[in-house]
Amino acid sequence: MRKYRRMISYLRPYVWPWAVLAITSMLLYSGVEGAIPFLAKYVLEQLLNAKQSEILPVIVIAVAGVSVLRGALDFYADFLTAWIGQRVVTDVRNELTAHLQRLDLSYFNRRRAGQITSRVTADVALMRATVTDAATSIFKDSTSLLSLLIAAVWLDWVLALISLCLFPIAAVPLRYLSNQVRQTSRRQQEAVGRLNAMLHENVQGNRVVKAFGRETYEQERFREHDERLMRIATRLSRLRSLPVTDILGGFALAGVVWYGGTSVVQGTRTAGDLGGFVLAIVFLYRPFKSLVRTNYTIQQGLAGAERVFELLDTPSGVVDRPGASVLDGVHQAIEFHDVSFAYDPGEPVLRHIDLRIGVGQVVALVGMSGGGKSTLADLIPRFYDVTSGRITIDGTDVRELTIKSLRKHMAVVTQFTFLFNDTIRANIAYGDPSRSTEEIIEAARAANAHDFIMEFPQGYETAIGDLGVRLSGGQRQRLAIARALLKNAPILILDEATSALDTESEGLVQEALERLMENRTTLVVAHRLSTVRRANRIVVLVRGEIIESGTHEELLARGAEYWKLHDLQFGEVESSTAENGVGGEGSLLPSAVRARQGAR
Repeated sequence: MRKYRRMISYLRPYVWPWAVLAITSMLLYSGVEGAIPFLAKYVLEQLLNAKQSEILPVIVIAVAGVSVLRGALDFYADFLTAWIGQRVVTDVRNELTAHLQRLDLSYFNRRRAGQITSRVTADVALMRATVTDAATSIFKDSTSLLSLLIAAVWLDWVLALISLCLFPIAAVPLRYLSNQVRQTSRRQQEAVGRLNAMLHENVQGNRVVKAFGRETYEQERFREHDERLMRIATRLSRLRSLPVTDILGGFALAGVVWYGGTSVVQGTRTAGDLGGFVLAIVFLYRPFKSLVRTNYTIQQGLAGAERVFELLDTPSGVVDRPGASVLDGVHQAIEFHDVSFAYDPGEPVLRHIDLRIGVGQVVALVGMSGGGKSTLADLIPRFYDVTSGRITIDGTDVRELTIKSLRKHMAVVTQFTFLFNDTIRANIAYGDPSRSTEEIIEAARAANAHDFIMEFPQGYETAIGDLGVRLSGGQRQRLAIARALLKNAPILILDEATSALDTESEGLVQEALERLMENRTTLVVAHRLSTVRRANRIVVLVRGEIIESGTHEELLARGAEYWKLHDLQFGEVESSTAENGVGGEGSLLPSAVRARQGAR
């Protein structure tokens, strides 16, 4: 009941004047419905008993007028109800997407994109039907049922008792069916979510599917899920279509015709009485049947609402604290103070991290995959909050700063460059769409992107497709750098920004990155050590702990973990160079390290 009241609360903004007008139309419609049996009785009595032919034109006009009035009121009520329903859908979807934007990354890491999308689309649509159909039932079907019931009792209370005696019998099967509809509806929505997730993966991963020749496998996998959804939908349709009310109504009507017809033959009732009453009963079963179907719709809507409210009630793990201050520039340093972090309790990814990134400095994180480098970088913009310890900017804990102002001071370029299915201009200016064309072009030139952009017939207005599919990896990365350049944030985070590029693209991107890093406080996450040699400080992270740190030359001279990483990437090349008598003075390795290599 609480969920139902919560759903109905979305109608509140539209009570005046739209809902009031819709309800008024419904009530008038019900009044007209209740008057029809009396009109039918009058028509039958005038034509069959009085046989006054001169009154026929008046009757025809009255019948036509009532039909037009009934139709107009029905149309107006349905139109307003549908409009209100669409407004409710819009409001709920806006609220859902706004809440999704506030959720931290951990929520999205645990769920598939297609399932989240299904809640915003299919589940909300079910809620709309529940909200609007419920209102229609209350103010249209219920009042129509009541007015027709009053008319039936007024016309003949004995026949009314005969026709209504079977109504209580319907309560038991209808209650059972309602529970079944609700449970089946929830299973259906979950199946729709899984199907959407699979379809989303197929679309996004179509290159991999084709490359491995797995089209048939994916088609069969989708077909199996689709068939499962079909079976659930068929069961739901069967439950909704069971003719409980039709059968009971038929028995009741048969009883009325038998008893009433006998009394007409015997002369204790007039044909007009019986005709008006039968019409009232026929009309009465329509809103009753509609109410039963509405109950099924409400059960489906409640199943959808459970999933929608589950999402709306999911709290974000990263929120502004009360009284959070606004970050106004970075003047001293970003510091990690005994920071630990775990995605899941008891499974730490980072342990006791102490790190200082001075303003204007470039600090690089290196180490084997899975060491926690990207996770450490994600903690600065509060994509996640630390499990223990604290991160400060100029001495202020980042959790004491507003998220908006914190992220406003940061630009992020990652290995996986996400571009929107929009124009090149829109993607570069994503952080600030108000920037001028000249500023966008200047950022593109600095990112070594302007030349390839102008090779497209439409230049900066070129649509790049989903995830920038029309561009190469290097081109996508340069657009991401241009986007970061245009934002002009004082803090820069580069997460494997060149790891997936070929040599030529890497050179262009690296040149653009060097421009981007000028006069910025930069954290670089890298596998390729060649990209971080000039960093002010290199930090080696192993299994979530800082093992060593220093400059490139200092770390090589120690011959420890960094030297091992360097030897894995460059040992064979440098050994080959040394054998050919090249590089002594120009080699990047200090003489002590080269001596160790010779000894090995």
